[in-house]
Amino acid sequence: MAMKRVQVVHGDLTKMEVDVLVNAANERMLGGGGVDGAVHRAAGPELLAACRRVPEVAPGVRCPTGAARITEAFQLKARYIVHTVGPVWFGGSQGEDELLASCYRECLSLMRTRQLATIAFPAISCGVYRFPAERAAVIAVEQIYLAIRDAPEVEAVYLVAFQQVMVNVLQHAVDQYAQLSKRSGARDVDFSRHAMRSKA
Repeated sequence: MAMKRVQVVHGDLTKMEVDVLVNAANERMLGGGGVDGAVHRAAGPELLAACRRVPEVAPGVRCPTGAARITEAFQLKARYIVHTVGPVWFGGSQGEDELLASCYRECLSLMRTRQLATIAFPAISCGVYRFPAERAAVIAVEQIYLAIRDAPEVEAVYLVAFQQVMVNVLQHAVDQYAQLSKRSGARDVDFSRHAMRSKA
């Protein structure tokens, strides 16, 4: 059952033992602050070298916003790192919701293409990119459930946060989705519309 395969974890993303660890990268894929910096430090210098080998699709851009790229994980306990670039929040008028949704879809698509079973996500765009945490959590949870409902090979999806406040936000979104799905009994739950309306 899809509901039981999504778990919120309070802890250090870089310590997760999974097939795929998702890195909240920037378009250059050369490391940075926050999650990106932590992943590069934990993976070791080989990761930077691997990222440099990813071809640029535009000057200075190896991974456009909303897209994803995969590398080895090197010194991490994960098998692979999927790098994705979340949108900077500009108030919601620049397609930020769809770009963030695309991040989750692209990561999960890469995972399924390689027939991998477990994946750990950070709260993409919720740090210095200023995406509203509750809105981002709703998008993340909806996209994950849509992707795994017909994918029994996906055994576990972890939403990992270091700060308790973000853990609480993610868990609330997971619980809210489960309640809405159970109440509606519908296969297609328009979770984002329902959740955004309930916040209005």
